[in-house]
Amino acid sequence: MAGRTGILTGRVALVTGSGRGLGRAHGRELARLGAAVVVNDTGVGLDGAAPDPTVAETVAQEIRADGGRAVADRSDVRGFVGAEAAVERAVAEFGRLDIVVNNAGTMHAAPVDELTEADLRAELDVHALGTVAVMRAAFPVMRAQGYGRIVNTLSEASLHLEMAAAVAYSTAKAAVWGATMAGARAGRPHGITVNGLSPGAYTRMSAVYLDEQGIPPGLDLSPERVAEVTAGLCTEEAGDLTARIVHTAGGHVREFRMGRVDGTDLVERLRAFTSEHAGR
Repeated sequence: MAGRTGILTGRVALVTGSGRGLGRAHGRELARLGAAVVVNDTGVGLDGAAPDPTVAETVAQEIRADGGRAVADRSDVRGFVGAEAAVERAVAEFGRLDIVVNNAGTMHAAPVDELTEADLRAELDVHALGTVAVMRAAFPVMRAQGYGRIVNTLSEASLHLEMAAAVAYSTAKAAVWGATMAGARAGRPHGITVNGLSPGAYTRMSAVYLDEQGIPPGLDLSPERVAEVTAGLCTEEAGDLTARIVHTAGGHVREFRMGRVDGTDLVERLRAFTSEHAGR
């Protein structure tokens, strides 16, 4: 494959939702760097319906045409059975599993007062349950190897006020933060890192929002720029990076951090309130 550096030669990667957009870019970049890739995708639309069985195979063929190793997998990772099947496919085809990129996702857009229970459950299934299910299936394999790299996809939608029309999506993505922290703690003694990725790229999921907001001139929001950063988290050299949340867009990289802060206006106002109205 042209431009291969081989830094991931011998590694095996499972990328969920890798038939299009960001997932496709992740899979192709990991393959470019030498990894064998399981291209997992049911081929569904943004609403999680209308599966297309050709989507995963198309990307696997692209990777093989460039000289890489790849197989298509259409397991539905929105449940434990499908997640286990995807992991088993990697081990059966390539003998091990070193890298997982949890990228599969859908989008059910509705404000909180119009949200249906079905829409909320659909988003939790693919983003939260799917992420945890794949980690659960991959952990025993990685623990036995004493090595693993897991990257979970979060979103700024769960961290700011811009996504009022997608409360189900924002809720599910916030859950992935917690799963990432718990996974990182569980994996640390076994050589398994678990990090979160908040990507900024122009894809079918983000197109409507970005077209409305506008893209600054010269900013390259191609999925390939995000995939370059993702690959960095999947290398052997990134073994000391875990429980970190990275945001990347257009070649820029930043880190999200969460912590308790004293002395803010909120703290002072609540202290004043409790001092005045405390029943003790």
